[in-house]
Amino acid sequence: MATASVWAAATITLLTVTGCAPTETGPRQPRRCFAARDVRNFTAVNSSTVNIRVGRDVYRVDVMGACPDINWTNRMALVTTGNSLICVGSGLGTSIVTRGSSGRPQRCPVTSITALTPEQIQALPGRHRP
Repeated sequence: MATASVWAAATITLLTVTGCAPTETGPRQPRRCFAARDVRNFTAVNSSTVNIRVGRDVYRVDVMGACPDINWTNRMALVTTGNSLICVGSGLGTSIVTRGSSGRPQRCPVTSITALTPEQIQALPGRHRP
């Protein structure tokens, strides 16, 4: 009799735990945070917006004001202070660094980072897809 109640309790626990397990019901959501070293490609949309690719995910990065040389650069870096992860949101403590026209590094503070959905990525013109 004690064995039956142990099995019943185990079965109820198993059903409860599996009932709370996350399931994939919709499209895959992009990661909320990523490391700068995981960025694989970028495309400047204009002088204040860059789209970056991290694995299969695409993020829109907006900078404060204009970052004039970002449209013409072949290289850029995302630099963060404090935490080594860059997260979706305000972009606080994150900057895009490019080589300015003078050859000196140009820092452009990030004001927001937005994860794009698969539908938003599909809607991007080809020249804006990283």
